[in-house]
Order: sequence, then structure tokens, then C-alpha cells
Amino acid sequence: SPPRRVLLLGEGNFSFAAALCGARGTHVVATCYESEEEAAGRGGAARSIRRLRDSGAEVVFSVDCTKLKEYFSPGEQEFDRIYFNFPHCGRKAGVVKNRELLACFFHSCAEVLAEQGEVHVALCNGQGGTPADQPRREWHNSWQIVAVAAGAGFILSDIHPFKAETIHAYKCTGYRSQDKSFCVEGALNHIFTRSTPPPCLTPVSCKTQLGSQKVSFQVPQVLADKINRGFLEVNSSHPVRTIKEKLSAGLSQAFPLQNISSCLPLLHQGHLRGVCHSSIFWIAPSPGEAPSTEETSQALANAVWFPHFGQDTDRNVQEGCPIPRQLYLRPSLLPHARAIIQKGAFSPGTLHVLSGPVFRQCRITPHSMPVFHEMLVVLAVRRGTENSCIQMLVDNIKTTTSSLHQAVSGVKPSISLREATSFGTELNDFAAFECQLGEIQHFLCVGTDPDPSGCCVGVIRTAPDELKSSELVVVSASLNLDLLAMLLCGISDWRMLWTSDRRFLQQFPEGELRLFKSFSLYPPSYVHDVSFWVPDGEEFDEVAFHTLARRVSGEMVVSIQLRDSFQQPGTGRRSLCYRVTFQSCDRALGCREAAEMQLRFREEMQQHLGVTLR
Repeated sequence: SPPRRVLLLGEGNFSFAAALCGARGTHVVATCYESEEEAAGRGGAARSIRRLRDSGAEVVFSVDCTKLKEYFSPGEQEFDRIYFNFPHCGRKAGVVKNRELLACFFHSCAEVLAEQGEVHVALCNGQGGTPADQPRREWHNSWQIVAVAAGAGFILSDIHPFKAETIHAYKCTGYRSQDKSFCVEGALNHIFTRSTPPPCLTPVSCKTQLGSQKVSFQVPQVLADKINRGFLEVNSSHPVRTIKEKLSAGLSQAFPLQNISSCLPLLHQGHLRGVCHSSIFWIAPSPGEAPSTEETSQALANAVWFPHFGQDTDRNVQEGCPIPRQLYLRPSLLPHARAIIQKGAFSPGTLHVLSGPVFRQCRITPHSMPVFHEMLVVLAVRRGTENSCIQMLVDNIKTTTSSLHQAVSGVKPSISLREATSFGTELNDFAAFECQLGEIQHFLCVGTDPDPSGCCVGVIRTAPDELKSSELVVVSASLNLDLLAMLLCGISDWRMLWTSDRRFLQQFPEGELRLFKSFSLYPPSYVHDVSFWVPDGEEFDEVAFHTLARRVSGEMVVSIQLRDSFQQPGTGRRSLCYRVTFQSCDRALGCREAAEMQLRFREEMQQHLGVTLR
């Protein structure tokens, strides 16, 4: 393979470059800002320059680190690594001037760095402004290196101490080799890599089966990059598939097991009892694709419905509310299981497994997912044996989960079965929605440090009365595979499961579960406040507000907090103020891009939510 090309910038006495020039398979290009005459006059510099040239390295003088493309011909512009040790504008330049220097430097690097290349920047302790600096400076008094690099499309992928004493014959100089050298004690080396580019979310259309009809529809934009990702396919190495296969293997030791391999439709139709309509992704068929009234009636005979529609439909008619006839993306696999049970296609004593993505509108939190992979296991048992079967089912899931967690992290998790009545208001969004579907007997919670009390990752339920017979009772367990993957692999943000960055799946070769190491460290966050008047007489739909933020930002909003609520005396008009925090978990997000997102969010709020900005 060709030698790795390494570019060194801002060399003082060239001692760092000289230490690297003997590395096997490396071609060094060492540069400095001064002329050759100025550089050669420094103590030891002439000796280092001779050594570099004798070893075949290139030495280039008068190089401006903010205009790198100008110094190298097109065939020589691709460097595998770029080093810049202790950059500084000089004299009494403050943090703002040095941020500007770094910003121009990173933009220049983007033009000459190889696609898989790295940029190494060594800074004195405290300058970078990351939690790795000890002590850490206040943000406004630091160089804010991660945010500055993000503006040029770079993410901080690693950080470690700059150990000057381990570099042979290295001697740190000061700005332009002044007598006073930089203090390298506690210095840190920041390693940056290219971020994946911002996603270009073009409209996505899907075609799915609804009864005997095929229906085309446009996928909601917030889900455009999450539809048909194939995480559960046979050739997938994604951790959600690995966990699903491990759980299935464990369950097959205790029960005869059958996977429902038929293609489960993405769309449902009907009225949902007890489920908040704002939690559903409603879908309108594409123009010209909507079935006729006669076709719709025929299709609905075989379509997937939620139970107990009659009672709620009657109430809506009495209250004058329109009955929703739109389609919606499936929020659960439970209706599919119930449809199969009603057709008598379930074999008693056999564990049936259904799995696939489900879709739910929800508020923005680190563990709230508008889409996740559900694993639903269903078992028909003889009446009177349901409690022992539930216990056997739960024990098997707990054993497999505990074994996986210990294998990955070496720590035994706390796994508990909690009664449905034992939860107060601390339900996560997954559990809260499951409660709306009803019939829950227990919650399955997995606890790890720092939250040993547990996060709800599954629910155990029995089928409603109309699905019971005099001899059989149907029990089921619904598991959130995405939450399990986060807990088992130490993934703190659900969005990372859906990243397009290849570095995520590279950490799980051939589906092996491992502790995840983030390739984007200390991502910068940007806070914006927005206040507005709510339309008179209307209840503000906060879920729709959060969903709009997801869509406009491309899932770059990590938090939305209500800061203030005000009611104007006399008129009764209500005003709300929210704090919106933008932060990416896997790609570069600069302050300018975040500000543009905030402006688009404000415009879309007026258009789609009918609010009046203040």
C-alpha cells in the first residue's frame, strides 16, 4: 500500500517532525509559518531539518495553515493525518482570535484531508473547553474547539494526553519560537475525523398491502431515513437483530417456537380505543391510489384493527366528533397477533414470535423513540396454567438478558418484574403507550448503573376477554429491542442506533454485542428560546410541537423544556416559552446550522401549529 502521508503544521524547531520521520510506511511533510532563514536560526532547528531531508521527508516554509490548498498540487493534496501542535495567534491574542484561527484551519483541512483521515490538534490544558480539561475553563473563556471544528464538518473522535516526554528529542517552543515555551503539562491531543454529511431527506413513498389492496403512501418526513432500514434482516449485524436472535434462541429452549415470517403490513386502519390520536402517525394514501368506497369495504374486512372500536365510535358520534378514516403507521404489532388469534392460526403451547418496526409520535427525550423494533411473543395456554407459563416466559427472558449483559459489560444487571399498579408517573413513553393498549399485567424493567431502579423495556399482558375461550388463555410479552440494545451496549442516545455512520456497525462485527464507544465525543449543544401566543380556545398539542421540531431539525433537537407560561390579564390570551436545545450524537453540528434550524422551526410553527410568535 502507498505510504501514509502526514502533514505537520506550525513546526517550531522541527523536533516533533524529526521524531516522526523514521516511522515505517509514513511520508512526512513538515511545514512552518516562517521563512527558511528565520526557522533555521533557531536552536536545533537546522539539525532537525537536515535529518528530515536525509530521510526523504519534505520540508516546506512560509505555510499558512488557513490556506493549505494553495501549497500543494492536486495530486499531493490528500493527507492521511494532519498535526497542529499548540496553535496560537501570538502575543496577547484572546480566545476569540484563536477560535477564528482554528475555524479557518479546520475549513482548510477539509480541502486536503483524505476521506478517512485524522486531524490532530494539541492544546494546553484548559484551552479546548471539553470535560477532559482538568480544571475545566468556563465555556466562554475557552477555545471551544469541538464547536469550531463542527462548523467545518469535523467531530471529535478521540482525546488523550499529549505526552511530550515520550517523543524522542522533542522540545516544545513558544509562539514563533519565542524564549517562553508553551506549558505542556496536562496538555491534550484532540483527534478529529470527518463527519457524515447532513442527510438529504427527499420524500419517500412506500407501497404496502392493506387487506386485498395495495396502497401507496408518502412516509412522514421525520421517518424518511428510518423506513425500510432492514435492521432485522438475515444479513444484518445490527445489535437489535442480535438481541432478537439471542432472545429467540433462549425461548426456544423452553417452548416450541415459530417465527411469523409473513410480511406484516405497515399500515393499520380503524379507530383506536384509549390511544391519544396525537401519538399516531396518520397517513393519507397517495393521490390516485386511494381505494374506492367499494374496494375499501372489501379491504377492511381483512385489515388489521384495534379491538373495541364500537364503543368509542358510538361515543364520538354522540359527541359530534368526526370518526378518523385515515390510515396510520402501525404503533404496535399487537393487532397483528390478535388478528391471527381470531383466525385460529395459533397452535396452543407454541410460542409465536412477531418482530418489526413500530411507529409512535412522542415527546423528545433520550429514551423516547418515534420508531423502534418490537419483539412480540405470544403463547396460547390452557386456562389455569397461565400464571406458571407467564413465570416461565419471564424467567427465560430475564436469564437471557442477564447473560447478555454480563457477557458485554461484566456486570450483572438488576432485572425485575413490576406490577402494573406499582408504577406512578415515572413511566417512560414506551410503557405509557403500552398502557393505552390495555390488558397489562406486569412491566419488565432492566436496571443498570447509574439507574439501578430500572428502565421499562417490556410488558406482559393477557389477551382481552373476547379472545379467550373456555379452555385457552393467550399471554404475550412485548419487548422494545432498541431500549434493550441501548442498555446492553451502553448506548446513551437512541438516535445512535439509526446513524448512517459506518463506524457504528463496525463496532459489532458479525453481530457480536460489545460495549459501544462513541466516535463523536463531547458534541456541542446550542440553546435557543422561543415564545408564542397559543390560538384562543385551543389546547396546545405538545406532541405535535415536538414532532415538528424532530422533522425540521432532522432529529437534531435533543431537549425541549417549558420555561414559562403566561396568561394575559383581561384578554386571557396564553403565552408559552420553550427552551430548545440542538445537539447531534453522531455528526458535526455547527452554531450557524443550528441557528438556521431554529429559524426554520419558528417559520414552520406559525404555518403548522397556528401560533403567533412573540
